[in-house]
Order: sequence, then structure tokens, then C-alpha cells
Amino acid sequence: QVQLVESGGGLVQSGGSLRLSCVASGTIFRINAMGWYRQAPGKERELVANRATGGSTNYVDSVKGRFTISRDTAKNTVYLQMNSLKPEDTAVYYCNAEIGRLSSGGYYTANYWGQGTQVTVSS
Repeated sequence: QVQLVESGGGLVQSGGSLRLSCVASGTIFRINAMGWYRQAPGKERELVANRATGGSTNYVDSVKGRFTISRDTAKNTVYLQMNSLKPEDTAVYYCNAEIGRLSSGGYYTANYWGQGTQVTVSS
């Protein structure tokens, strides 16, 4: 089994900062990518940022220059540093990981999700 556990959400004023963390644990052969999605009330879940093991990163345009994603590969952990937060950043933030595992049938990859952490930015 694989688990993703997020932490670091909360309530912050506009212009403030938060740092989210997500740790992957379980039977993991390799982590190919880790990232963050968010879902605001009444909206679809969207990619915020992700980072592949090779180092390439992607950000949604609305957070570029304000959010930074980083990974500690030794700890199977991904972070999201969020600065200059805006009320429109309010959402539940979900950790996502593409993880490679071994089974009797060989190597396979699967996507896993955390339980989500609430980020609320007040104006």
C-alpha cells in the first residue's frame, strides 16, 4: 500500500505565506513525480504545480512567481511554498504522486492522492 499524508494548511491573511508538505510512505520502488492540485468550491480540481524526479517543474499560470515546489527525494517528500497568497487561492490542496511499484507481474506505475488540506486566505 501507498499513503500520501499532507500537512501545513490553515487560515492566513491575504499577502501571507504557507508551506505545505506531503510525505509518501509504503511499498515504493520509485517516485516519478509529485505535485499539488487544488479544488475550490464549485470548481474542478486543477494542477497547481508538479515536479518530476529529473527536476522539471510545471506551474499553473496563476501561481507563477508566488509558489515554489520542491522535493526531498531521500524523504519521499514534496513541499509547496506559497507566498503572496490571495483569496482566490482558497481551496482544498491535494498531494499527488506517480509511483512505480513492483508486483508479481512486474513493474507498474499508479497515481496516488492525499486526503487534502484546507487553505483559506482571508481578504
